[in-house]
Amino acid sequence: MVLLLLAPGLRARAAADPETYLSELRAELQKRWPDNRTINIVFHGHSVPAGYARTPFVNTLEAYPHQTLALVKDKYPNAVVNVITTAIGGEQSEQGAARFEAEVLTHRPDLLLIDYALNDRMIGLERSEAAWRRMIEAALARGIKVILLTPTPDLSEDIRSDAARLAAHAAMIRRLADEYGVGLADAYAAFRHRAEAGERIADYMSQVNHPNPRGHEVVAAEIIRWF
Repeated sequence: MVLLLLAPGLRARAAADPETYLSELRAELQKRWPDNRTINIVFHGHSVPAGYARTPFVNTLEAYPHQTLALVKDKYPNAVVNVITTAIGGEQSEQGAARFEAEVLTHRPDLLLIDYALNDRMIGLERSEAAWRRMIEAALARGIKVILLTPTPDLSEDIRSDAARLAAHAAMIRRLADEYGVGLADAYAAFRHRAEAGERIADYMSQVNHPNPRGHEVVAAEIIRWF
């Protein structure tokens, strides 16, 4: 068993530890000129990281990629950080995987975040899991740190219900984070906790399936704990 556990190429069985997973990246962010370098953080996904609010309005600067940038810069004021958003509204993970090499890896990310579950309901769990695996494995083969995001809410579903379609996708994403030993930003759990505490999830939404700036704050808070 020990030999099996140590064998190269075997996948992890626990999600990454927020205290240590980005330790090398955090060290780079703490460096000052002239010893620092540009850090690239890539957000790949659908309309939510792209910043779509009430369609067709795109609120880029209040979306969670840019909120995350503001939080990172507040914590690391001497760092040079690029936030690169490769998200496309209406896209699902198979489409995202198809352009992954040309439009994501080409940016040479230090950190990659993936968010596709809302739209993956269109293709189902089996196809979406295969696409997520393709992207995760391609990134890890390049030595890129990865954080997977569970979905933000859709008001057409009851986020408190285990039978919700998004709940199944969130569970799949958590399982992949465990299997590959990568990071997890569990936005779905954060919103569900608020719903179970009696909050109105509609107060976090600009329309049925797009968060407002307050909703994006919830996601950014789940991301920044990795820094």
